[in-house]
Amino acid sequence: MVTPSNRVVPDLLAGGLVVSCQAYPDEPMRDPRTMAQIARAAVRGGAVGIRVQGIADIHAVASLEVPVIGLWKDGDRDVFITPTLEHALAVAAAGADIVALDGTRRPRPDGLTLAETIARLRATHDVLIMADCGSLDDAIAAEAAGADIIGTTLSGYTGERPKTAGPDLELIAHIRGRCTSPVMAEGRIHSPADAVAARDAGAFAVCVGTAITHPTTITSWFVAALEEH
Repeated sequence: MVTPSNRVVPDLLAGGLVVSCQAYPDEPMRDPRTMAQIARAAVRGGAVGIRVQGIADIHAVASLEVPVIGLWKDGDRDVFITPTLEHALAVAAAGADIVALDGTRRPRPDGLTLAETIARLRATHDVLIMADCGSLDDAIAAEAAGADIIGTTLSGYTGERPKTAGPDLELIAHIRGRCTSPVMAEGRIHSPADAVAARDAGAFAVCVGTAITHPTTITSWFVAALEEH
């Protein structure tokens, strides 16, 4: 972990780029060692933070000199990003500085509320909480539940907002206007221009995954462009 106390972690991320190093199941790159190598390359390129999925991946990057946002995707329900307290505890124990979890108002699989999950996690681990939200109402509720960082990760995926072609700039601005917690823009940020637009909309930091760390998707963009030409 970056520091004994995570109170300074948001300052380390402010204004910068967080790179999400994740691969889908059964992909050639789905290996903790590969994700760790990508993470180190991203840090060398200037990333101020890394976001990774899975306990093995978190262990593999825990020694990095930048904050690590950890999560655990599990299950086939609507709530699958660090869906339970058990998952959150495991992510924190693996070495994450920030535990990312589903921050929507949907029922959690273990029956706990988001506030209960955050409180019980903090009772045993000195970590920050990033709430992956899909709407302004999610963000307001997540902040009230104790989340330290509000992410726009689930915008367009919960049925409350349309799926925008790029980052949901309107949602970023709305959250920034209603919440005091810092907003991390995440989701469909496909270019440096998108990243700048997200920060201009009010994001304190920008998280980019696919456009940097997912060669299968990036390759498909180029192939589609050539086929359509």
